[in-house]
Amino acid sequence: MDIVDRAWRFQKRLEERTKRLGRGKYGRVLRMARKPTSEEYSKTIQITGIGLMLLGGLGFLIFFLMIELPKLFGGLSL
Repeated sequence: MDIVDRAWRFQKRLEERTKRLGRGKYGRVLRMARKPTSEEYSKTIQITGIGLMLLGGLGFLIFFLMIELPKLFGGLSL
């Protein structure tokens, strides 16, 4: 079997899957979907960026505490 036959079979399988896409459980969602406006898109980008910075800052704080706290309490003996 050569690569052209495999490509045609793959194409047919892909087309069959996409035919059923509009009728399945996600069909209604896909029919209602629309392209976001530029304002919606920019708000989404801003909120995502703020979330990433908060998570990164929290991760850095945990890392910093894991490095520095043992140094502070290293001299204590129980």
